[in-house]
Amino acid sequence: MKKEGIKCVCGKVAKPEKNLSFNRFKIDGWKCKCGEIYYNPEQTERILILNKLKKAKIKVKLGQNKNNLILRIPKAIENAIGLKKGKEIELELNNDDNIVINTH
Repeated sequence: MKKEGIKCVCGKVAKPEKNLSFNRFKIDGWKCKCGEIYYNPEQTERILILNKLKKAKIKVKLGQNKNNLILRIPKAIENAIGLKKGKEIELELNNDDNIVINTH
């Protein structure tokens, strides 16, 4: 995010601001004294992708490596929640015997 301000449609300069509310998420952006808000485009895009993925039912295929099953996660989900090779995640079973993945 640019540290300096950006020019607002009103002609003034919008100043950097953190924790702006966008679709129930807190993201960075710029806010002008006139009330105009400009959201960080990368963070906004990530939230829009997350919202789209939450509405989708995504089928994945299980693989196998020796005695372990491998869950293949689509690239769109990987990018949206910031998964990388080697990152540790947490799996748990809920009361309905469904797997819940926590990425902290």
